[in-house]
Amino acid sequence: MDISTALGLVSGAVVLCVLILMGGDLRMFVDVHAFIVIFGGAFAATLIRFPLSSIFHGLPLGLKFAFSLRRMTQRELIDEISNLAEVARKQGPIGLEKVETEDSFLAKGIRLVADGYDVDFIRDNLERDRDNFLTHLDEGQKIYRAIGDCAPAFGMVGTLIGMVQMFANMTDPSKLGPYMAVALLATFYGATVANLFCLPIADKLHGKLVDEEINRTLIIDGVLMIRDAKSPSVVREMLLAYVPEKNREEMTEAAAA
Repeated sequence: MDISTALGLVSGAVVLCVLILMGGDLRMFVDVHAFIVIFGGAFAATLIRFPLSSIFHGLPLGLKFAFSLRRMTQRELIDEISNLAEVARKQGPIGLEKVETEDSFLAKGIRLVADGYDVDFIRDNLERDRDNFLTHLDEGQKIYRAIGDCAPAFGMVGTLIGMVQMFANMTDPSKLGPYMAVALLATFYGATVANLFCLPIADKLHGKLVDEEINRTLIIDGVLMIRDAKSPSVVREMLLAYVPEKNREEMTEAAAA
């Protein structure tokens, strides 16, 4: 689990609750009208921007990956692929059938090598799988970013509606407070939904999309080199290009030791 996402959301919620309770109680900040304006309006605008299938697929997928961590880092992937290259050199591609790995994408590539498929087939299959995954992840981050863009705007819409209702009922003082609450809470909801939840999640998904693109491309290159029967040292040396330069020397020394 990506603890930073959960910790950030919980910390933000705690800060808001503390500030609210310091000057009143939570019930003061609950308003159905403002809730409908923000969530109903943002959802409607998102429906216009994206197909319904993309929304129902992208929202849960984005939320899942915002809270999940990749099982293997780039360094661990390089070590794992180098070990697999060693197995393939000693036992041949058939020896890879008995090898298990935590990364499902790498496991798929190794299975294709073990089954004896040619290089072009393996490359096309893995690249298509990678591109489809990245497309779905990109859909998720775009949907959360769209909601984050819409929420403050609909907060302003809710504020304007509340102000119009308030000025239209100036003769009845008992209605001024509720209408003003709608006006202010709509802005509050919009800013909170956008800046504490949707936009941070969209940024987190964008970062993970970039990482996944690098990691899966690394895996594809490693699998193809294993298919071409490259030596483990060559495989490691070539894959080190995916690691930041400051960490390459450390990994090289560790491998030599």
